[in-house]
Amino acid sequence: MIASYPFRILNFHCDNGSEYINQKVVEMLNRLLIKLTKSRPRHSNDNVLIETKNGWVVRKWLGYSHIKKEHASGINDFYFACFNEYLNFHRPCAFPSEVIDSKGKIKKKYYYQDYQTPYEKLKSIPDAQKYLKEGITLEMLDIIERRYTDNEMAEKVQLARDKLFDKILAA
Repeated sequence: MIASYPFRILNFHCDNGSEYINQKVVEMLNRLLIKLTKSRPRHSNDNVLIETKNGWVVRKWLGYSHIKKEHASGINDFYFACFNEYLNFHRPCAFPSEVIDSKGKIKKKYYYQDYQTPYEKLKSIPDAQKYLKEGITLEMLDIIERRYTDNEMAEKVQLARDKLFDKILAA
């Protein structure tokens, strides 16, 4: 999973779930010199952005019902074959702007121009190339971005999900 990201990972922030906080994960992150931070127990607002994105990803695309563990490799294949590309290169996200109100309090506001794909947001960072792994360039990522239009990628990912669930329901 870590190898699939085009940028260097410096920090791994998670909630307190045992799927994240376990000895194997801690050992791997230490070996890769990646700092591990975690949220406070029962404070879902600590991770509000990721909680909403994961809620959207997990619930909308995989549903609410339990999926048996023997289907994990099929779900993993779905993520790596097309879903991660869809999320990072073709699905816009809202990035907030900070606005100071009349009382001097900083508020988060979401404007139309604040909607970008994660890749577009990465490219908007000054000197973005320095955050990429050695051997990865923005030009290489541009090729991935242009491979499909947003609508073509949305159709591809929906067809792949339907095929995945046909297998799950047939089992």
